[in-house]
Amino acid sequence: MILSTYDRFATTLDRVAPNFLPLLARLTFAGVLMAYFWKSALTKVGDGIFGIFTPSLGAYAQIFPKAMEAVGYDASQLGLFHWAVVVAGTLAEFILPLLIVLGLFTRLAALGMIGFIAVQSLTDLFGHGGIAHDGTLGAWFDGAPDALILDQRGFWVLGLLVLVGLGGGWLSADRLLRNGLSARPVSQPQ
Repeated sequence: MILSTYDRFATTLDRVAPNFLPLLARLTFAGVLMAYFWKSALTKVGDGIFGIFTPSLGAYAQIFPKAMEAVGYDASQLGLFHWAVVVAGTLAEFILPLLIVLGLFTRLAALGMIGFIAVQSLTDLFGHGGIAHDGTLGAWFDGAPDALILDQRGFWVLGLLVLVGLGGGWLSADRLLRNGLSARPVSQPQ
């Protein structure tokens, strides 16, 4: 009796989870991280309508802290490479979270966010000196779940890995596109 009930429950979960978990992961991302990344991106945008292409001084200081310190916080002394990385990073902070929430190109967007978080974490640790502060990196299996890098960002990446592995799930633009494409009649060769 107990085993058969458990088996029915597990069978239902096996059927529902591959679509429900990605939807839940996207909703959690929207509720917890989307505003965080967009607020961060907004601090990097310069003045005017094309401010995305004229990054703020803070953008360079956030992304290239040691390089900015070396040039006395004069971004004009940095090259095209620095500008391109700052613009690409800023665009990524706007576009990738939006794609995840919409469930559009979900797997690719989630993979991009994992890469973004890895670079962000390395910059926080080594560029901004977080590695020198106890608790910033943290340690797993230490009984303290509040480390900025290993603990918090580990959970961020776990949610994104669900999306990489399972896609956008229910109510995603990916599903609408896939269903729309598969519903179109196949033309016959002439």
